[in-house]
Amino acid sequence: MSKPVVAVVGRPNVGKSTFFNKIVGKRISIVEDTPGVTRDRIYAEAEWRSVHFALIDTGGIEPNSSDAILEKMREQAQVAMETADVILFMVDGKEGLTSADKDVAEMLQRTGRKTILVVNKVDSPKLPEDYYDFYELGLGEPHAVSAANMLGLGEILDEVVTSIAAGTEDEDDDAVKIAVAGKPNVGKSSLINCLLGEERVIVSEIAGTTRDSIDTPFEKDGKKYVLIDTAGVRRRSKVTGDIERYSVIRAIAAIERCDVCLLMIDAQDGVTEQDKKIAGIAHEAGVGIIVVVNKWDLIEKQTNTMKEYQKRIASELSFMSYAQAVFISVRERQRVLKVIDMAEAVAENRALRISTGQLNSLVSDAVMMKQPPSDKGKRLKIYYAVQVAVKPPLFSFQINSRELMHFSYARYLENKIREAYGFEGTSLKFVFREKSGKNGS
Repeated sequence: MSKPVVAVVGRPNVGKSTFFNKIVGKRISIVEDTPGVTRDRIYAEAEWRSVHFALIDTGGIEPNSSDAILEKMREQAQVAMETADVILFMVDGKEGLTSADKDVAEMLQRTGRKTILVVNKVDSPKLPEDYYDFYELGLGEPHAVSAANMLGLGEILDEVVTSIAAGTEDEDDDAVKIAVAGKPNVGKSSLINCLLGEERVIVSEIAGTTRDSIDTPFEKDGKKYVLIDTAGVRRRSKVTGDIERYSVIRAIAAIERCDVCLLMIDAQDGVTEQDKKIAGIAHEAGVGIIVVVNKWDLIEKQTNTMKEYQKRIASELSFMSYAQAVFISVRERQRVLKVIDMAEAVAENRALRISTGQLNSLVSDAVMMKQPPSDKGKRLKIYYAVQVAVKPPLFSFQINSRELMHFSYARYLENKIREAYGFEGTSLKFVFREKSGKNGS
């Protein structure tokens, strides 16, 4: 089941990044008493009462004037409305209600999307005199918290998981959900239209034509699929940093809902920093990944052009060496249908389960071929292995000491499993548990 998406929206310096870090349990976003300091890491997996969700910090507004603040607040709210299952709208309890808060609240209210109003910086049980002004936003009861002091966060998380449960809908589990992600104007919508054989998604040479994440169900050879086209972003010279951030936020939401992510790159541009960022999100989410190199018809070919390009992709995306690449031209309709066949194969690999007997036989052979590492006379012992989950495949190993399980040996075991069973296109997850009952991962 895909993870719900929870987005944190609010004006600069209301405490979004501090709140984000406290919820995910580690200091990921940069926190300073200056607006606009949130940088690369805006996404993390969070959990409360056994409910897992993706938390997104929409920070990063860098205002030059009051008008710019308002404009970018609208951008933030728009992104949240397009991508999130639940929106946490954060306001500043010390500063009080502002016109910018009212403007964004009106947008959120009109959408009908579940929004929880969070009044931050309420550091004592006594509420500020103007606290009840926040009722004017029309978003229901304000929830007083102090992110810095970790006050009231449990109540907010209770609201989040209740809202997630209320919004859960039955999905067609038989359908393979395929997200098409990539930077603007790389050909995402054109690929979907080509696969569907009709103009279902607006296509334009202008980056950012697609405004929403669009789900399109279809069937091929009797099999069900859902194509998810991630929204593009308008090109504005003054908000370059925010554009990149909003693209990533939209990609996160689509990736969290998919089985297989098609990471589309422009053959002429190669793997860009934004491509790496989206690839990293897909890798961490544990979804299947296929690198789709579009506009291959525009590349001058020599004998080993494709092979050399594959090497460059492998080098740039070395953290996901399991991902396969396919070279297409949507314009010339070259190898386009192969994309769906590959996605089907990756989805099957991601759902593949190895029997416990077969897995332990494989691990025993691997140990005989290469002795486990040792330290100070104590050698790593693997007592037992079992696959405990799929989508992505998760393997649990019972061992004598987690400290002896070096990264290189874990990678060796992964390679042996892949040699025997393939698992092309999907990451493999490992958990190492000590015989005494201690856990590792």
